[in-house]
Amino acid sequence: MSCPHTTPELLASLQVPSPNTVVYREECTQCFDDQDGPWGVQVCLHCFNGGCMPTEGKGASHATHHASLKRHPLSVNIRRFVQADPGRSGDEEAGTPPPNKLTKLAIDPAAQEVKYDYQTSIYCHECQSASPDPTQPQIALVVQGIRDSLAASQRTEVKAWEAEVGTCDHVDQLASSTPSSEIDLSKCSQCDLRENLWICLHCGALGCGRQQFGGIGGNGHALDHFHTTGHMVACKLGTITPEGSADVYCYQCDDERVDKRLADHLSPFGINVSIQTKTEKSLAELQLEQNLKFDFSMEYSDGKQMIPISGPGLTGFKNLGNSCYLASVMQSLIHLSGFQDAFYSGDATKSLTKHVLSCTKENPAKCWDCQMEKLVDGVLSGRYGSKPCASRSEEEGKGQKGIPPFMFKSLIGEGHEEFSTMRQQDAAEFLQHILRTTERQAKASSQGTQDPSKDFSFQTEQRLECLSCHGVRYTTDTTTLLQIPVPKRLISSEGTAQYEEVGLTECLEAFVAPEVLEGWMCPRCQKATQSSKSTRFKTFPKVLALVFQRFEVENWVPKKLAIPISFPEPGKPLSLESYRSHGKQEGEEELPEETTSSTAPKDSLDPMALQQLESMGFPVIRCQRALLATGNNGAEVAMNWLFEHMEDPDIDAPLPSTAGGQGSNLEVSEEHIASLTELGFNPGQAKVALRETNGDMERAVDWLFNHPEIQGDEGESEMLSTDLSESQGQGKSKGTGSYQISSVISHRGTSMHCGHYVVDIVHEDRWVLMNDERVVLADQIPQADVYLALFTAITTA
Repeated sequence: MSCPHTTPELLASLQVPSPNTVVYREECTQCFDDQDGPWGVQVCLHCFNGGCMPTEGKGASHATHHASLKRHPLSVNIRRFVQADPGRSGDEEAGTPPPNKLTKLAIDPAAQEVKYDYQTSIYCHECQSASPDPTQPQIALVVQGIRDSLAASQRTEVKAWEAEVGTCDHVDQLASSTPSSEIDLSKCSQCDLRENLWICLHCGALGCGRQQFGGIGGNGHALDHFHTTGHMVACKLGTITPEGSADVYCYQCDDERVDKRLADHLSPFGINVSIQTKTEKSLAELQLEQNLKFDFSMEYSDGKQMIPISGPGLTGFKNLGNSCYLASVMQSLIHLSGFQDAFYSGDATKSLTKHVLSCTKENPAKCWDCQMEKLVDGVLSGRYGSKPCASRSEEEGKGQKGIPPFMFKSLIGEGHEEFSTMRQQDAAEFLQHILRTTERQAKASSQGTQDPSKDFSFQTEQRLECLSCHGVRYTTDTTTLLQIPVPKRLISSEGTAQYEEVGLTECLEAFVAPEVLEGWMCPRCQKATQSSKSTRFKTFPKVLALVFQRFEVENWVPKKLAIPISFPEPGKPLSLESYRSHGKQEGEEELPEETTSSTAPKDSLDPMALQQLESMGFPVIRCQRALLATGNNGAEVAMNWLFEHMEDPDIDAPLPSTAGGQGSNLEVSEEHIASLTELGFNPGQAKVALRETNGDMERAVDWLFNHPEIQGDEGESEMLSTDLSESQGQGKSKGTGSYQISSVISHRGTSMHCGHYVVDIVHEDRWVLMNDERVVLADQIPQADVYLALFTAITTA
């Protein structure tokens, strides 16, 4: 019996996917059932959505729901099987020429396909019992187009991984020059280093580079030369090849570049490219090698292999390539009750959640709630944690397959300069991005989506005292994350530096300890004087996020400090009540409001210090703010301030000296006002935020969330719908500041820009290490590498 739904009209409506069409043929867009499973994936022939079929232990089907909702009856079922013996091609047996010089990190999707065989069959969701004829010309064409298409995950990987090194105007416009004297190419002109040497392509000065991946030495004298002379383009001597390629770096752009006229630029200094031999690894090779080496130990302290575990809440994430920061942060959040209450049904057999049944988004892969529910269900349901990875070797196959978060990563990174790439990212910055996005999505939701980001929000109180007149000022800030200093006591500097272990309490004591500021302009004394500044908790959040300041600057290079920090054991309480603020005390006199700016005007900033900060890649506005905040006392002091204040909500806001006249009279876009009102803000609030941020929509949203007390102008009196008492955490009358540890994210590596993240979570009062898809019982946490820790409040009846 043929399918009655394959009418000529319906067949004529089917379109073959174009090369730019996204086809979800690998897995369901609303759960992690995939083409490797016993039921495969149903790919809609009408819109190419991927859906799951009913399976044992799961009652509903996303494919049948999609077909009913969209009235798309036809789909193709795709199942993938690992080839029993892929063998080797004749070309491989005959041998291949040596690979070209590494110029980019890329994924070759074709190399993945040859490992599998595929089985397809046509399905009608309305008939269920009848099978459409797969030889129908239009059906056959669409199915072939689906099979030939680049899958959604591969499209994401290829786009993100391809990081071709390009050129810049500083290199393209570089003129050849003649050296003033003979150049010694054997060692650095400022020290005795004989490797990692960079020659200035402007004048021929030879200087050592900065310390590189894998412990390559360097004192940064080539960078010093740029700061002194402004000569911005240099070439690494040991990487020059006869073909005319080499590592070329532009210090002004702070990035690696390609020099198409390298031979011409090197010849004035007596370097004949055609006879050169490459003797050192390139920056790309060093980075790739280092990233491949990063692997947290999977052995217990007694040398035995850690025990793999799986089950509900114990499912790992497949590494998509430098996605460990995402996996670590999301595992930490998924194991919090707030995110579980918001995005998990709690029933592993029920896949059609309340949101899925009412979702109005055209594409589930682009729906925030769909992707959050998919991710949370993937970890907590236990349906995926015990599946082995079929494409691995026998030894590696003992681990989990892991759920691939490519749809979530594509969605959360869309339009973001950093998180849309496959570069390593900072876990703390990603946590902030996730919390902001969660808050925005909850506010914009028409379905009353819960907002678990509120659990992180709390208030700190800053006390400022003039040490001359002893007047005080108290200010309150709302935040979601604290930067905590780590006291440094060096034990040994021989080889790898060794530091004395410090306790978490000692780090918190350092955070609340008063800090003496020099050159502060007291509004009462009317002169520059010393002041004391301290910060304490005004309210306590349900979830406390602490980031440990493990990086310091040495030779203009951020360096990680491997200081061991001891943490409370799982289940043991940690009291923060002694760090609570108590406001203005009896006998204290409040300082008058400032009538003039207490900082130096922007045009008086040290131009050399400003240039040095900009050359390190910091945005101009941040460089200016840092110099103003530190009294214009040089680039190194300002840089340390920047590392401590990267998460300040106003870090990118206009400076006081430039925002006043421009912001107050700024004509704001009616379109931007309408966009903000759609998020729940009133027009008055929208106008104030846009003026404060010079019309920048992205910053305006952040500004509004960080200034919930603003009512708006033009007589507007409506407050934000957010309940302040709830969003700012527990007040003095609620809770006692008592916490227990929930998870710690650790960073292995010497730089903020490379390395590897893992997370240890507390599961049933035991540590569980989640290293991407490898999930094992742990006997301890890597104390010297802990970077971010989450604590949950202990509630009392």
